[in-house]
Amino acid sequence: MSKYDIIIAGGGTAGCACAYTAGKLGLNVLLVEKNSFLGGSITSALVIPAMQTSKNAINTDFFNKLYSKLEAIGGAITYCDGNKGWFNPELTKIALDELMLEANVKVLFDSNIEIINNKLSSYIVAIQSDNILKGENILLPSIETKYLVDATGDAKICQKLNCEFLENKLQPVNLRFVMSGINVEEFSRWIMELDEDRNVTTSCVIDGKTYLSTAYTWDANVNWALRPIFKEGIEAGVITEEDSNYFQLFSVAGTSDSIAFNCPRLVNVASNPYIEGRASILRLSNFCKKYLKGFGNAYISSIANSLGVRVSRRVKGKYVYTAEDLRLGKCFANPVVISNYPIDVHSDKKDSSTLEKVYQEYQLPIESLMVKDNLFVIGRCISADFEAQAALRIIPSCFSMGEGLAKYLATK
Repeated sequence: MSKYDIIIAGGGTAGCACAYTAGKLGLNVLLVEKNSFLGGSITSALVIPAMQTSKNAINTDFFNKLYSKLEAIGGAITYCDGNKGWFNPELTKIALDELMLEANVKVLFDSNIEIINNKLSSYIVAIQSDNILKGENILLPSIETKYLVDATGDAKICQKLNCEFLENKLQPVNLRFVMSGINVEEFSRWIMELDEDRNVTTSCVIDGKTYLSTAYTWDANVNWALRPIFKEGIEAGVITEEDSNYFQLFSVAGTSDSIAFNCPRLVNVASNPYIEGRASILRLSNFCKKYLKGFGNAYISSIANSLGVRVSRRVKGKYVYTAEDLRLGKCFANPVVISNYPIDVHSDKKDSSTLEKVYQEYQLPIESLMVKDNLFVIGRCISADFEAQAALRIIPSCFSMGEGLAKYLATK
């Protein structure tokens, strides 16, 4: 029987940080990933850039290591606001492969943990893995691990083990995309002149390339510079009003002509979010080509493989972290995250989203990652109430959770 110190289900942001750190600390690690690449929200859902968090954040070694690895291959920049989280999704796949090799982490792609039995002090799992080269599906039974970590994002392992979950509240999902062939310099000059609000629209030149960011929503509480343009597009039938509910874009690190879109935010997914999302992407791309300067020769170059999910199942762990803990800046003996990112709740209705600024740093305790026995959870499905999770779900915090848990387990 194969034995590991730790098996991690899910090679997303939290899972990779946990696997790398545990491997570097001498633990025997198996990382099980359903896709053919690592990176989760960054690579599969095109969630870029990583949002900026506290300067006093802890458990940031993996984040910095990934940044250095990407910077060396032209896949990361530090934006003009100081944010180091501007990553290139495709190059992130390569960088993460290299990091797992450096940490001696065993990675199984195209695989899922199918069967789980828990003993007194360990778990016995079976892994279903696709051998694409041989055209067969392989069952790898009877693998034992001391620690089992659910980093699936949707708490799939905890669900199989019949764990208790918190109340089911959701936020709208996104299906992100990238357009290329853009004259970014022309677009930058135009949007910077159109929008003088530097809390919304910014631009800078890094290593000879122009990078920028801008946004628009259908909410009336902000005087959006792009509002008249979106109104014209809706009236002309190029886009629907629902397409305009949330629009945000960022340049892609290491490219000179590509921009990533944090949209469409899907407010009507009664049938199939992927079909409706891709239809909205086509309309939005046509809108950009028609109304935004510099997009005349642009084209859709990538559509996310996965939805951008903000919240799904949340496990009830040893400690349920609350919005009150967050607002009060409650301190804990063993924190894994220190952050000051706001409570960010998206809504599918106009003027109903929340971005509640936090006026002090807050800590997430290790106990919110503990589920039962030697079972742990990291990522967006942690033990936290709905509002607290809305502040903790960002990529840097997920990196910190994974790294912090690995450091904790290495001392046990």
